[in-house]
Amino acid sequence: MPTFFVTADAVAPPNIRISDPLLKHLRDSLRLQAGEILTLTDPTGTRYRSEVVTITSKALEARILDVAAAPPKTTPSLILAQAVLKGEKMDWVLQKATELGVERIIPVQTKHGVVKIQPDRLSHQSARWARIALEAAQQSERWNLPTIEEPVDLNRLLTRYQSSPTNLMLAERSTQTALIKVPLPSKSEHSVVLLIGPEGGWDDAELLAAQEKGFQAVTIGKRILRAETAALAAVSIVQSRLGELG
Repeated sequence: MPTFFVTADAVAPPNIRISDPLLKHLRDSLRLQAGEILTLTDPTGTRYRSEVVTITSKALEARILDVAAAPPKTTPSLILAQAVLKGEKMDWVLQKATELGVERIIPVQTKHGVVKIQPDRLSHQSARWARIALEAAQQSERWNLPTIEEPVDLNRLLTRYQSSPTNLMLAERSTQTALIKVPLPSKSEHSVVLLIGPEGGWDDAELLAAQEKGFQAVTIGKRILRAETAALAAVSIVQSRLGELG
């Protein structure tokens, strides 16, 4: 069974008390019963192996059996700046990037992006993305949740990270450095920013602006991949090279 994330105020040793919305999932979907074992993780990354004591329509009470702290971070963080994709494609990228251990995901509005998120839909969309990331983090037994930011304009993103030491921009048909060969940091306090474009590709002006802000154009080979495929292929390559996979 996956781990489930609980709020800090749910933990009151030697017990943990869970209410909605997680309660409804555990009680109605998983049909947990008293005596079953449950793995829970709090916002600090502390993990609790617990035994269900009681479960009612109002709350689940569990008794803490064992406590484990999150392992120390030993690799750089990966920040995925992903151009907003259409419908389920964006959901899929968020889900899989979370499973692959991406630390922060930033949706980016670009010139050729098919989707333009309207202000009145932002709250709903952000909540949906957060829910997708939460479920993926629990399924993959992560020790922490990724940060899912609100969508930002490309120029704001470029300015924000222009001083970062390792900024990479995936560009189709690029003759630049292969992602498999570009130098990456090794210290845990460092990070890699990986910028992935939309279905319609990058505008020439966007490519130029990114390079002027210190983003290095990289390629993952001769094949032209769909945007969501390219994102996960690039994330997998970076995470493998950073020591998070394999």
